Amino acid sequence: MPGLVVDILVQVGETVAAGSPLIVVEAMKMQNALVAPVSGKVAAIAVKPGVAVETGQLLITVAADAV
Repeated sequence: MPGLVVDILVQVGETVAAGSPLIVVEAMKMQNALVAPVSGKVAAIAVKPGVAVETGQLLITVAADAV
């Protein structure tokens, strides 16, 4: 769903666990925390707070831990 990036909760290089909140997006006057789908390291952040985003847009890249 299209929305507005409100806050970024992680930094590039930070290690995150699956389910950890990464970014907060506001859509339809509700704030939603988007979480890490896998455990790993934040490899890239493609947006900044205050930026409007579209459905399906890449926001953050998490490089999964090796199994």
